Amino acid sequence: MIFLQQLRGELRKLFARPRTWMGYGAFLIMEVVILMVYKLERSQQHMRGLVERNGLEFGTYYSSLTITFTIMLLSMFLLGSIYFALVAGDIVAKENEDGNLRMVFARPITRLRLLLVKYTAICLYTFSFVFFVGVSGYAMAVWAVGWEGGLFVMEPKMKVFAAYPEWSEGATRLALSAAGIGISMITLSSIAFMFSCFRIKPAAAAIITLTILFVDMILQNFPFFKPYESWFVTWRMSAWVYLMEQQISWPKIVESYSVLVGLNVSLFTIGWLAFQTRDFKT
Repeated sequence: MIFLQQLRGELRKLFARPRTWMGYGAFLIMEVVILMVYKLERSQQHMRGLVERNGLEFGTYYSSLTITFTIMLLSMFLLGSIYFALVAGDIVAKENEDGNLRMVFARPITRLRLLLVKYTAICLYTFSFVFFVGVSGYAMAVWAVGWEGGLFVMEPKMKVFAAYPEWSEGATRLALSAAGIGISMITLSSIAFMFSCFRIKPAAAAIITLTILFVDMILQNFPFFKPYESWFVTWRMSAWVYLMEQQISWPKIVESYSVLVGLNVSLFTIGWLAFQTRDFKT
């Protein structure tokens, strides 16, 4: 299929850029730092108090699964968003800046098809990157504390608390949450992709995307915006945490992801319309 051949070519170009690999290295370093902190006595005492105050056994829940969940919870939105914005904001704007798009349009390909290929590549990169963080974080946690143990989940902001004493159930929930984060972060990549379709520098596309994300997060934390939290994009993106509940509330999850999918389609459409009106021949 021609689309798949074009997608493979786009993925090769994507991973040939040093910027694409920066996030992998940054997360590996961050995971090492977090594991070093987790091994400190004061960190273990804090974790012990948190677990035992909830009537649970510390030895069961001080585990590789719990540490991996903490890594993904604390780092993905703050650190991951930077690299998703950089890569997605680069994918169209950088080719225009380098003059490559003139050569691309010398071939019989529509602008919509070109953007569909690039957008699919960005979605695959975003989704696979989340699983890389999960797998690498778990591997390091296993090396540090062993593979045995359950999964302890506490996220006060989203009002989620759960405990899974069996490794198999905890690992299943962790994998499910990684899939949820991947889908959520595609929205961030979609925002950066939309700006990349404008007549704009790659760095500017990434900066504007991060500004929107952080302003959304800051406003959401103001007390008088609490009744309107469901209007914020980052609150909808945090719906993946509901996948960790003891009894999964599917209506809440379906509602949030339906909003995100609709937003993604709208962002792509706006980017495509802006891209259609641009002149690459002169």
